[in-house]
Amino acid sequence: MRRRSFLEGSVAGAALVGCAPAQRRPEPAASLQLRPADERGRADLGWLQARHSFSFSRYRDPAFMNFRGLRVLNEDRIAPSGGFPTHPHRDMEIVTYLLQGALEHRDTLGNGGVIRPGEVQRMSAGRGIRHSEFSAAAVTTHLLQIWIEPARRGDAPSYEDRRLVEADLEGALVPLAAPPDRASAVTIHADATILAGRLHRQGAEHLVRPGRAAWIQVARGSLRANELVLSAGDGAFTTSPGRIRFRETDDAEILVFDLS
Repeated sequence: MRRRSFLEGSVAGAALVGCAPAQRRPEPAASLQLRPADERGRADLGWLQARHSFSFSRYRDPAFMNFRGLRVLNEDRIAPSGGFPTHPHRDMEIVTYLLQGALEHRDTLGNGGVIRPGEVQRMSAGRGIRHSEFSAAAVTTHLLQIWIEPARRGDAPSYEDRRLVEADLEGALVPLAAPPDRASAVTIHADATILAGRLHRQGAEHLVRPGRAAWIQVARGSLRANELVLSAGDGAFTTSPGRIRFRETDDAEILVFDLS
């Protein structure tokens, strides 16, 4: 496995990427729409309990096929020793964010190893890659798996994982994944940035710039995002420019997707 340490300060210096800068006149609030947790698709395979924010596998919802370049946002709970046998992907940026447990990865590029909470994994499927994923923990492995459409098709496949400086996630939105010209934990080949934060009574902000869109996913806890109260599993989205203010947080862990 090609693994890099996430050096102290590399994300801290970029922790405000995507967050609203100081303004003489405050930006207007972005208008958010809710994607309730209990309206997501569901899959129960025994060893896998999954919820799908967008159409996936046998779940189809014409209103939620994707959101801009965000094609898949699955919340998976995998029983000990359960997992996905070797299967193919192509032309997709796949990011895995662990919340609990451990996940063993092996692929046809020769990468293999286990990732745990506090690490983020990126696989660029490019013109083709095969891999397997299995729980490597004695407890249920809980994760978010994200697929983002790449800027180009047919590139060479690649893999990367990185340990986060977890203290940087506390009270801030930290870039987990971004294009090569932006500071982040891992690099994705798409015009998108994924930010994560753990907000324990602290507030945070994100500015949606003209022409961009944002999706918010609550992994744990609860908070208020502008006019919406969100709990674990809820999503919210907007295509209107403006400020998203996160407040009234209660041990919230969130992902924010900034999308073209």
